[in-house]
Amino acid sequence: MMLRKGDREVLLDLDYVGDSQTTESYGSLRNGSFIPPRYLSAAAADEDVDGDDPIHIHWNTGSNQPVPQPGNYFRDGRTKIDFVLVWEVRSRRKRRGKGKSEVTSEEGTSVPTEEKSRSERRKAQLAQWRERFVQNLESAGLLMEKEEMANEKRTIHFLKLSAPWDVLVCFAEELCLRAPLQAQTNLDLDTSAKVLSRLCIPNVMKESVPNRPLDYYTCAFRKSKMNRFLGCDDHETYFTNTQRHRVVYEILSRTVYGKKKRAEVGVDRLINEGAYTATFPLHEGPFQLPSYEIRPDELNQRQVVYHYWARWWKWYKYQPLDHIREYFGEKIALYFAWLGFYTAWLLPAAVVGTLVFVSGVMSMGTNTPAKEICTSGGSYLMCPLCNTCKAWNMSDICTMAKLGYLFDHPGTVLFSVFMSFWAVTFLEYWKRKMSTLAHHWDCMDFHEEEERPRPEFVAMAPTMEENPVTGVKEPYFPEKTRLSRMFTGSMVIIMMLCVVMIFLVTVVMCRGIISVMMFHTGSPVLRTEAGTIANISSSIVNLGLILLMGRVYTALAEQLTKWEMHRTQTQYDNALIFKVFIFQFVNFYSSPFYVAFFKGRFVGYPTKYGTLFGMRNEDCGPGGCLIELAEQLFIIMVGKQVINNIQEFILPKVKAWQQRRTLAKVLGDKASHEPRRWEEDYQLVECEGLFEEYLEMVLQFGFITIFVAAFPLAPLFALLNNWVEIRLDAHKFVCEYRRPVAERAQNIGVWFNILEALSHLSVIANAFLIAFTSDFLPRLLYQYKFGNDLHGYVNFTLAYAPLNFTEYPMCRYKAYRDGSGNYTLFYWELLAVRLGFIIAFEHVVFFVLRAIDWIVPDVPESLELKIKRERYLAKQALAENQEALLVSRNRVAAPASEGTSSPERFWKHLQVDGLS
Repeated sequence: MMLRKGDREVLLDLDYVGDSQTTESYGSLRNGSFIPPRYLSAAAADEDVDGDDPIHIHWNTGSNQPVPQPGNYFRDGRTKIDFVLVWEVRSRRKRRGKGKSEVTSEEGTSVPTEEKSRSERRKAQLAQWRERFVQNLESAGLLMEKEEMANEKRTIHFLKLSAPWDVLVCFAEELCLRAPLQAQTNLDLDTSAKVLSRLCIPNVMKESVPNRPLDYYTCAFRKSKMNRFLGCDDHETYFTNTQRHRVVYEILSRTVYGKKKRAEVGVDRLINEGAYTATFPLHEGPFQLPSYEIRPDELNQRQVVYHYWARWWKWYKYQPLDHIREYFGEKIALYFAWLGFYTAWLLPAAVVGTLVFVSGVMSMGTNTPAKEICTSGGSYLMCPLCNTCKAWNMSDICTMAKLGYLFDHPGTVLFSVFMSFWAVTFLEYWKRKMSTLAHHWDCMDFHEEEERPRPEFVAMAPTMEENPVTGVKEPYFPEKTRLSRMFTGSMVIIMMLCVVMIFLVTVVMCRGIISVMMFHTGSPVLRTEAGTIANISSSIVNLGLILLMGRVYTALAEQLTKWEMHRTQTQYDNALIFKVFIFQFVNFYSSPFYVAFFKGRFVGYPTKYGTLFGMRNEDCGPGGCLIELAEQLFIIMVGKQVINNIQEFILPKVKAWQQRRTLAKVLGDKASHEPRRWEEDYQLVECEGLFEEYLEMVLQFGFITIFVAAFPLAPLFALLNNWVEIRLDAHKFVCEYRRPVAERAQNIGVWFNILEALSHLSVIANAFLIAFTSDFLPRLLYQYKFGNDLHGYVNFTLAYAPLNFTEYPMCRYKAYRDGSGNYTLFYWELLAVRLGFIIAFEHVVFFVLRAIDWIVPDVPESLELKIKRERYLAKQALAENQEALLVSRNRVAAPASEGTSSPERFWKHLQVDGLS
């Protein structure tokens, strides 16, 4: 293939001095028709007089030049733009002498061109890779058109790509795209809509969204059966935009740009090497509604998803999942489907949790132990809480005793049981929803094909080995070395977890110091509320440390995962998810776990207090450990949500502003012209994927299930956050991110396994929380042994200090001990009851959960019927005459018809070209 000389200079950007006209391009459009570069090579050769000077072919750009059309089209107004490649080049001045040319350096001194620096040689290498890459893309049949914008210092090049019909058909079969066989009624994806309809209740959440994609029975695309597929005559609309993007991205990912034996393949590695700065499909026009009146069915896809989904006042409406899938692909649509499903299930949990909290408020007056504390006066002289503190009266904590009842009453116990069932039932019904969506979106039989190696893996792999699946030689990294690196990485993880523990101990000691300082102030109010003030202030410090450590460790985990040299992107993602989740689990949950299960367990008793670094081990506050746990959960969970939402709102806008500022400098005086679609999209922020979104929601799921017994309002705060989260994420993807490549997916991946593990852990954690942290079982056992009421319960739970404690003789402390400090019989009876409760609780809950798993099928019966119907139609559509089939098996396959090509033949050609 031979390019026009002017085009080649622009492509290579090697000291190009030509103007920045946007009419010259690869495969320029002349009089509304596409002319590939290979048809221009002869004309370029005729005018090539001097090999050192760029030669331009001049065309008449007068009235015959097509008027640019709005939308995602080439300048002919008919050829769709499927993808855009972008690269930036810093302009350099070139001076010519008699003997040799010189380049002016930044300091103003002349440097001979033969003494190029390493960076200049690198730029030349990248330019050559771009040239080879574009040549091979052109050989693949892609149509191209080039635009550029420049100033004195920088030139930004945009290469627009389009896949013609023959290329789309060729690759649709290889990628197993789905072809429509028969239209069917659109599936109603909202269960609540069906329920409200049956109850004849008006549904304010339902909204008619225009241009809903049709639903079809489908089968795998076959070129030979084209006439049996619906709409095959309309070449312009048969393939959706996301399918076109997928085909072009597949070609970009496979195309060779250097030596095949060095695995110099694919646009991802070119971006990683710096040859291109970005590659993306275009958004479907602007998202803002036009100023003039327009019918809803005339809106473009982006305007539909923005107007009916991404705007803030649509928070109570159903999500248009079919439109989201049509615009962003199945992977992103599944995330929003899961997030919406999870948010909908939070509604009953939030209602029940709020009712439990309100019932606690209303029944505070019936709390007998709190009444006894408030009316005790000086009856209960409590032992000092620190070595330098004084004794205090139990009546001083009257307010905290009443507030503690809000988080530790029989309703919270029932709510924790309810949430254990809720968590697993939610996951069971999500599996049903997931299978329904997978079939509805034609992903039921989707399996990842043999994945290509990651660009970073290809660049750093030391050897080449034959792939046992494909039989092709590709970069290889020894498994033993990878395992040793993973082991080293696990040691780093353990070390970081130890750092988290160190911070936890620091926070605990900080809390103790603050408590002592409050006691020494002499203020009765500060003395009474010392524990609460210390807990809240230390929780705020802890939240700051958690967020800081999370940022540091995520960056460290990314570097460790890269160093481990995982071959495919899926393996890399799973390893990164595992590392980050394990760390964030310990990072976020270590402090609540400490308060819930360890605080107050190792206090000791007067004359034999437990100590840590010379400080007495801290005891639970006046209201009990559950109220302290609730305070911590509120600060950590809600504080994290607020900070994350602020970041998600501000950071994309700041990044987009920086990008717009950079482009404005390049445009200069041309900034007044209306930006074109590719320029507007380049100003947007690169899509950062779904990792952070899933991680945030999974951590939230842990908060509302593992510690829900202590904080019944957690589902309510999660619900409020998720209403905001859905609109924030929707606005980011529609308005602030470049359009991501549509990816297919059958489920939410490894995140579902993590959710299942958290739901099972929540059952065990709630059992221990009720048994050992709550006062539910001690009160129940006291009522069983000494009467139905709780009169005298406070006195029963207080022990007398040993006789050898002379500082405050006969002071009281909370424990089931006798005068010598030994545990009483009631303590051992209570321990047996607690252990029995844990065993009974988890066995009953897990048995019911298994029963729910067995009763609720993963695939609904109606869906199984649809699947059978679809398979039948596919068999009818793809079946050949049996006699003809038998004859054809005994014949040699006829050669492909002229003008058509197969992907295998194309890639074979490119591989030979890449090795040359």
